[in-house]
Amino acid sequence: MQTMNFAKIAQNFFIGIFLLFLPISKSICQRVIPPPKPKSSPLTLSFYKSEKIYVKVVYGQPHKKGRVIFGNLIPYDEVWRTGANEATEITLTRDVKIKDKLLKAGTYTLFSIPNETEWTIIFNAELGQWGAYKYEEYKDKNVLVVKVPPQVSEDEYEAFTILFDETPKGLNMSLNWDRTKVVVPFVFVD
Repeated sequence: MQTMNFAKIAQNFFIGIFLLFLPISKSICQRVIPPPKPKSSPLTLSFYKSEKIYVKVVYGQPHKKGRVIFGNLIPYDEVWRTGANEATEITLTRDVKIKDKLLKAGTYTLFSIPNETEWTIIFNAELGQWGAYKYEEYKDKNVLVVKVPPQVSEDEYEAFTILFDETPKGLNMSLNWDRTKVVVPFVFVD
């Protein structure tokens, strides 16, 4: 009889200890790690894929947020990383011509120099750059520089967006933000 009482006492003791520590272990197990704050300019990917070519652009996507973009937030006549945060990078699996200039297949940093009447589009071989802060150090690694006119877009883009559209001879890459659209024509090299 005493053995049963001792076993029952021991069992009740361990149940009591378990119940005593249950709120502590429950609070430890239920601790919620807050998610990271979303970036104001998230990393974004745009791509085009066909039997002939694969093109991928990775860029930080800034948002307008009621601001005046070109000529103000993004000054005219200054090198821009063509996005936010890290410098934008573009990868092509096929040689293309842009305004009759050859761009070999590969991965490049994409810079631009906005202007009211003409944009300079720059493909640079130095990868892994942050913004355009060291562009002057690496501008000797430019592999292609072309000028294209900006257009007024039919649509208003809150977020900077890079899009691709197929054409009879290749594809167009368009840089879109606010009411500005800049088209960079890629012609496939046979």
